[in-house]
Amino acid sequence: MRVENEVLAVLSNAKTEGNSLFLMGQLDRKMYERTNKVLEASGGKWNRKAKAHIFDGDAFSRIDQIILSGEVEIPKDEFNYFPTPSVVVDRLMDIAEIAEGMSLLEPSAGKGSIAHRCVEEGAIVECYELMESNFQYLIDQEEFNFVGNEDFLTVDHTSKKFDRVVMNPPFAKQADIKHVLHALKFLKPNGLLVAVMSAGVTFRENSLTKEFRDLVDERGGSIEKLPDGAFKESGTMVNTVIVTIPA
Repeated sequence: MRVENEVLAVLSNAKTEGNSLFLMGQLDRKMYERTNKVLEASGGKWNRKAKAHIFDGDAFSRIDQIILSGEVEIPKDEFNYFPTPSVVVDRLMDIAEIAEGMSLLEPSAGKGSIAHRCVEEGAIVECYELMESNFQYLIDQEEFNFVGNEDFLTVDHTSKKFDRVVMNPPFAKQADIKHVLHALKFLKPNGLLVAVMSAGVTFRENSLTKEFRDLVDERGGSIEKLPDGAFKESGTMVNTVIVTIPA
């Protein structure tokens, strides 16, 4: 079920507490009905006493997935793993302009869709991957300078710096912003970060997103919209962008 942009904006502005979602502001009747239809389809039931839509589980996680994908869908797995399609990798390579011998970090490598291409471009690649089966797959390739099996957000940035960071981080609960902000700490002076991110970074109005957009602007970065359905072959209709941020 596709969700209209106007409804996505309403959901983005909603407040959640546990399994409860509270719509903010005064909606006209038609907008409320359109929004309520989406909430009901995703499992949220209006509770008059609570003055909220109640979900069986965590309301934020459920609504976050709708905002990310632009449709009512169920997350693929607990790691939110969606391989980067080759056409998206091609665009990342165009933007990153990797030169022979550059040091490069891929913080959430999956099965190496991005990291492998970076090696082909001549980079010396280090990567991290939390999902055990994907980590073992990367080790077996024997083409990367280093592969770490840990949560990238816990990795110390003080000992290693890179010419490039190219990444497709997890999106759920705005993890993409948190991963990109941490990854920026790993850049050398004059380095460049290129990341696939949720299109939510272009329209969410919470403080984390606003501050992130300000940072992109301050550093002279850019946000490029990817075509609708860019990740369809990977099993999701999440709307995506490519964010480029200089060191």
